[in-house]
Amino acid sequence: MSEAPHPGAVVRPGRTITGMSATLLPYTDDGGIDWPGFAAHVERTAAAGLTPAVNMDTGYVQLLDDATKAEVLATTARHCNAFVAGAHIGDEAGDALDPDRYALELDRITTAGGTPVVFPSHGLNALDADGWVAAHSRLARGCDRFIAFELGPMFVPYGRIYPLDAYRGLLDIDACIGAKHSSLERSPEWDRLALRDEVRPDFMVLTGNDLAIDMVRYGSDYLLGLSTFAPDLFAERDRRWAAGDEVGFRDLNDLLQELGNLAFREPVPGYRHNAAQFLRLRGWIDSDRVPDDAVRRPGGDLGALADLGRRMGVIA
Repeated sequence: MSEAPHPGAVVRPGRTITGMSATLLPYTDDGGIDWPGFAAHVERTAAAGLTPAVNMDTGYVQLLDDATKAEVLATTARHCNAFVAGAHIGDEAGDALDPDRYALELDRITTAGGTPVVFPSHGLNALDADGWVAAHSRLARGCDRFIAFELGPMFVPYGRIYPLDAYRGLLDIDACIGAKHSSLERSPEWDRLALRDEVRPDFMVLTGNDLAIDMVRYGSDYLLGLSTFAPDLFAERDRRWAAGDEVGFRDLNDLLQELGNLAFREPVPGYRHNAAQFLRLRGWIDSDRVPDDAVRRPGGDLGALADLGRRMGVIA
């Protein structure tokens, strides 16, 4: 007997996809931040039709001090009309949740003109399911629009994916307009899509599954690190789906997925170095340097990245 299909695995052709791209923060050869390169990448991401997402894992938010995070927000606001940004708290294992620090981060982002993404932390993800939902409800008292974030431990040591019942609690918070889901697994995301359809159809399930970027076929939107490699190609892929060109969508999606499979292998945080390598190969930034504390990929990846870029038509 064949297994019954998952209730969330319903293909939805012709839908308009909302794309958010976790924007790489590039560095110079001398180890400083490449602010002109960052500004240009924010502009090209927005011009492609994707929403830049800054101060996320792709932007090394864990390594930035408050002044640098503020400059990222200010630079982003100068170079695009709409953006989302990670509200990140740098705490330690065993620390209690500090809701006032989160409220301050949300306020800084909204004041700069962005929509906050509630980044996980040791204190937040140490809470039980009810406490996790209650923490988001408290944030809603001072912020009328934010995005929640489930991040798996393969990305950060304080990552956690909560039970579906806890996710259900988020849907009752009006200010929570969506949630990024980064388990790198299809089934829990399909669970969330089915629940969303039943309870709150306008709630955005933002896939963070860089190993299954076709989750958009089933009703997910996205907030992906992979899209920073090629916001132009992701936008074209999305247009093909909206136009009903399923063959064209598949052909481009397959190439982008090959790129994702290479970049998001273990150790997963190394994808950021691959992003820098790919953007330099495209001529969009001058260096593939990453911060000293960041995971690096071997130089041999350049050949595979260049081959993929040539097949995509974006690298000569």
